[in-house]
Amino acid sequence: MEKNINIQVLDEIHKGAKMGMDSISFVSEKVGDENFKDNLSYQYSQYSDILDHVNDIYQKYGDIPNDNNMMTQAMSWTGIQMNTMNDKSNSHIADLLIQGTTMGIIKGRQLLNKYPDMDPQINQVLDNFVKMQENNVEKLKTFL
Repeated sequence: MEKNINIQVLDEIHKGAKMGMDSISFVSEKVGDENFKDNLSYQYSQYSDILDHVNDIYQKYGDIPNDNNMMTQAMSWTGIQMNTMNDKSNSHIADLLIQGTTMGIIKGRQLLNKYPDMDPQINQVLDNFVKMQENNVEKLKTFL
């Protein structure tokens, strides 16, 4: 049986928000600039708010999110460690975050276009998530 489309979209938003939070956690310790750290802290709280909202909506469907992404976390952590080993500059870290966030934006736009009939509440959360990421990219550009 195919998984409910609304649950599939919630799963993708959940995964994207967790990945955003994990990435920020992994790079924050490498950032020395307080302004950049504050920006990342704000972005982290935005991802957390989206995640809380998604978790609330899961209950409407009698489902729970799958938090078992240890392999993804490990790969993300390793990738960030390798990519920042020789360059911990604001510009390089912002570049890495912009690349990851852009992938999230693309995935979100694809979901919005592919499933126009999803639950309007989920559509709104997804649209807000994509717009939040687009705004974050613009803020990250100032650190390039």
